[in-house]
Amino acid sequence: MKTVKELWFADERLFIKTAKGDVMSQPMRFFPQLRKATDHQRAEWTESPFGLHWEKIDEDISFESFAWDDDDPLTLYHHDFATINH
Repeated sequence: MKTVKELWFADERLFIKTAKGDVMSQPMRFFPQLRKATDHQRAEWTESPFGLHWEKIDEDISFESFAWDDDDPLTLYHHDFATINH
C-alpha cells in the first residue's frame, strides 16, 4: 500500500506525494465529481489499500491509475483490448 503524505490540486490535475517522495498526478477531467467539488469537499479524503476515497462526493481513484504513462485510461484499455483480440 502506498502512503500518501501530501495531496493537492493544480492546473486541472490531482497530485500526490508518497512517503517515498514520489510525486504523481492524474488529470481531473476523468473525475467529474472531484472536479466540481468544493475545496472543502476535496480536502476530506481518506486512503485505502487500493487508493484514495472521497466519501461525501462518492469518488475513488486507484493508486494503479497514477502509474499509467498515458493520461487517458480509455486509450490504455482500448490498446490492451485490441492486442488481446488480434
